[in-house]
Amino acid sequence: MTHDPRAPDAGRPAPGAAQDAPGAAGLSRATPPGPPDAAGVSPATPSDAPGTELLELVAVMDRLRTECPWDARQTHESLAPYLLEETYEALEALEAGDAAALREELGDVLLQVLFHARIASERADGTGYTIDEVADGIASKLVRRHPHVFGDVIVTGAGEVKQNWDEIKAAERAAARATSGGGAGSALDGVPFGQPALSLAAQLQRRAGRAGVPAELADLAKRAGLAEPAGLAEPAGLAEPAGLAEPAGLAEPAGPVSEIGADLFALVTRACEAGLDPELELRAAARVYRDRVLAWERASEL
Repeated sequence: MTHDPRAPDAGRPAPGAAQDAPGAAGLSRATPPGPPDAAGVSPATPSDAPGTELLELVAVMDRLRTECPWDARQTHESLAPYLLEETYEALEALEAGDAAALREELGDVLLQVLFHARIASERADGTGYTIDEVADGIASKLVRRHPHVFGDVIVTGAGEVKQNWDEIKAAERAAARATSGGGAGSALDGVPFGQPALSLAAQLQRRAGRAGVPAELADLAKRAGLAEPAGLAEPAGLAEPAGLAEPAGLAEPAGPVSEIGADLFALVTRACEAGLDPELELRAAARVYRDRVLAWERASEL
């Protein structure tokens, strides 16, 4: 959870205040219902509809940005560590099954979204956007990619929904490239290389597999120039190191460890013993794999 000097209830209405009265942030909730939206849904009055408090949160964020010295000096770059931190804390609460903690951590993630949008709204170079534009963008995307809900498409199950999503997404990317004058593009376009190496490697291989990339391209160990680093030999007795008896009273973990999980953990051990950073090593391998896929795609176009 991000620690900062802001007061937890800054800008919120006093307890017992009427719901249709302006809050401390100057936000009136007595807004009448609007017309049906693009999806054909008539929004309820804000006092009754889910999301009412989001309006209050936007107003609180606006006030913090203008009145709090700490919030006023933040940038996209300075907030980047918090975005990662809050996301991982939400994931930890989810994995722990702690509903109350997850609720709190999701609020912290939501704050990051609002904060970045608020900063972007201040730009005057034509690249700015507001939280409304962020929300409209994702709502429009969901409507486009769910034609079985908002259109006339009929599906038989979740697998077909996923297939339609991928096809619509690919068509949107192709249209965007055509508009920008770009080339044919790659199946790996849009894969964020800023994510952790393990998820990066998995996403690269999933994307490539769906595009029909030969599986042997992923066999990096058998390719020239990717010899195993010196000193990365299999440690003797890795399965049961000599002298490393199980501590008395050490209970078996609640869930079994899969063979894949054990192998991955052992690889991290080997890397650390060789003085290597497993994250960096896997990222380097992922970049090599990406380059091979790009080369294969270029060759396939000839």
